[in-house]
Order: sequence, then C-alpha cells, then structure tokens
Amino acid sequence: MMHEQQSGTVMPIIATEPDAPAASASASRRSRTSGIDRALQILDSLQRHERPATAYEIARDIGAPLSTIYVIVDDLVEKEMLDRQDGGLLWLGPRLYHYGLTYARSLDLLTVATQVMHELAESSRETIQVCGRDGDHMVVLAMEEGKDHFQVTSRIGTRSPLNWTASGRLLVGHLPDDERRALFARSARPSPTGRAETDEEALSQSAASALAAGLSIQAGESDFSVACIAAPVCDSHGACRATISIVVPDVKLKQKDPDLVALVKESARRIESRLGWMPGGR
Repeated sequence: MMHEQQSGTVMPIIATEPDAPAASASASRRSRTSGIDRALQILDSLQRHERPATAYEIARDIGAPLSTIYVIVDDLVEKEMLDRQDGGLLWLGPRLYHYGLTYARSLDLLTVATQVMHELAESSRETIQVCGRDGDHMVVLAMEEGKDHFQVTSRIGTRSPLNWTASGRLLVGHLPDDERRALFARSARPSPTGRAETDEEALSQSAASALAAGLSIQAGESDFSVACIAAPVCDSHGACRATISIVVPDVKLKQKDPDLVALVKESARRIESRLGWMPGGR
C-alpha cells in the first residue's frame, strides 16, 4: 500500500489519527501498521458493498473516526488507489486494476482455467464460469457468456455466500469437518429465493460429498430458474483450488445432447492435467 518513490525516498506513512504520537520506534511501528490496516479496511469496505461510497459511509461501515478516513482517503486518491467521483463518491482506483492484471498474469491456474473455459463454452454453447474462494465467499474469477440469449446476473468479481452456490460447497469440501461446520455456522445466510441450505451440519456433509463425487449441482438456490453444474479443480493434495461450472436455465439440467455434466467434469480434469495435478480418489 505504501511504496518507495523512484528517488529512493520513502513516502510518509499515514497514522491512524492525524495527531498520533511518534516519539519512539515502537510507536512508529504501531502507527505504520495501523495506517496500512485502515487503508485495507477502506478498500475492503468498497469491495464488500460493490458500489461507490462517501467517506462518511465508509467510516461508519468500518467503525473509524471520520477525520482519520478523510486523511487516508486523500492520500489514496492522490496515489490513484482510490478514485473520487462526482458528488464526493469514492471508488477503487486505476492503480488497483494494474496490480490485478499483473497478479492475474502470474497465476498459472487462472491462465489454464481460462483457456479450458473458452473450450467448454465452445463445446457446450452455454455460459461458463471459473470460481474461487475469498474467505467466506465464492468469487467469479473468469467468465464467458453462452451463445444463446440466456443471461446470468453474476459477473467477474461477483462474490456470493458459499452456501448459495454449487461452487461454494466444492471450494471448502476438502477442509476438516469441524472447520467446515464452523465456517458455515458463521457465514451461511438465506438466499434471495429462500431455497439455499443454511444448516451448518447439512452444508458440511453436502460439501464433502460433492467434492468426493467431483460434482455439485444447484438449481434455484441463488436465482430463480437458474441452475449451476460445477466440478472441482483440485491440486495434488486434493484441495479444491477452483471450480469450473456451466450456468444454464434449470430446464436444461437433465439434457444429454450435449451432456453438460460429462463436459464440465472432463474440463476440470483437463485443467488439473495441464497443471500437472493428479488428485486421487475421483
């Protein structure tokens, strides 16, 4: 978050409060950590709500003094980590986009999965997504629209509670049972359709079963009349690192021409093979 200038001098560190003391080395370290934490809280808040917000709204959301947020926001805007829009609204800045592009280019998994995603979209003619885990949420990492007129509401960067989606359960299926139960106990919540499972014991069992089967299917849990057929991409230790899924109208779940279940499972195995992963048991 804080960067060294080309001249070799270091940019000043933002303190938690404008008048925070810095009389000792330990106080300086505490100030530095606190400033970085506050900046991350601001960015996390914007990502969590997925919309621009005012400094006041951010301060209220993260429980920080408004005076502190004003100071940090001004610095982040100057460094293009944030963008100040009309009406004083704040949003993620262009510098973050460039960081994201560089990071994405370094991910062999995402590169390979995106290639296979394009192949699956061509063979199935349906909407394909590659998803990963972001804490207590599933996030869409890559996506390609199908060739028919069916549209889905989720896009790249969309985050959903793990219990709403087929991919979400797969992504935690390799965790120990007590860890899965604790995760779902704190994160599971009702979906817009009211059909998503929220019981942590049932979710923990279904997550383990889905990963063992190499397939997870949900219909109408997060969106009415929308179904998702997902397969896990597991590393050599059997941990689910990502999923590849086909998103279709629920009436297509049982179609056999093409066989969507077979296609998505084969695509997941292809990603694993190209990465040199050979998880056992499936």
